[in-house]
Amino acid sequence: MSIRSPYRSLRGISTVVALLAIGAVGCSDVSDAVDSAKDGAKKVARQRSVFSLATGDCYNPNSKGEGTEVLVEIVPCAEAHTAQVVGDFKIDQGSAYPGDDAISAIADKRCPVEAGKFAPDTWALPKGVAVFYYTPTKESWSTGDRAVSCTYTHESGTFKGSLDTSKSLKPEQSTFLTGSNGVYDAFWANQPEKDNVEEDLKGYKAQAKAVADALDAHLQGLKDVKGTEVGKLREQLTKTAEHWEKAANAADADAFYIAYDSAFGGIDPNKTVAARKELGLATTVPADDAEVWAA
Repeated sequence: MSIRSPYRSLRGISTVVALLAIGAVGCSDVSDAVDSAKDGAKKVARQRSVFSLATGDCYNPNSKGEGTEVLVEIVPCAEAHTAQVVGDFKIDQGSAYPGDDAISAIADKRCPVEAGKFAPDTWALPKGVAVFYYTPTKESWSTGDRAVSCTYTHESGTFKGSLDTSKSLKPEQSTFLTGSNGVYDAFWANQPEKDNVEEDLKGYKAQAKAVADALDAHLQGLKDVKGTEVGKLREQLTKTAEHWEKAANAADADAFYIAYDSAFGGIDPNKTVAARKELGLATTVPADDAEVWAA
């Protein structure tokens, strides 16, 4: 997570560093120093207040990791960059500052949704990219700051190109992703509080019901999507939905376990690869998902 801070001007710092670099080198290195200075000047010219970030902007933060940010370097998306703004919204929490934890909780819930609208196919994201966000601090809140900027940020490197794929998707691709993402969102958003079914059967059954409903919606959307592999996936997911429904209606923990084994295996992302390929979507299961289902 990254957080905003009230604006504090940093003008002149980068320029001074560039000038000092020129004065410190010998004649044979003047050309390299000039190029370095030009790069530094270009970076300075690209500095923008973090408050001015807009959806679609590609940029490089000036700080590393979590903390406050004042300025960022806006760059063309075709160039290597660390992050891209994928959505924004304003917090409606009255006049009193709700606290860091409350604001983070709001951003944790909303930003993945905004990111999903911007880049629906998470399988196509560059490796190492994750959801981050800028939120108001207590100080900036007092000046009227209520904005949250959601970003996809590379945690240890850079990537090239815009991640905005929502406008380029074909109708059948969009339909597939909406349903598929809905299933996984239902699964992860309804994680029971306890680690075993015996201690929270009600919670596990509620999760199963949410997934069953999401699968029904997914199958409804897939009715109009053509393709041999899509048809096979539709048949498999129909059986899977039945298992999730049985888990949701389980009379006891033993009955739940029997249904859950097939239900969980039925939404293994690896089983969607052939249909994804047929639809022209990314076919490499993200490492995090692959690890979870392999376990």
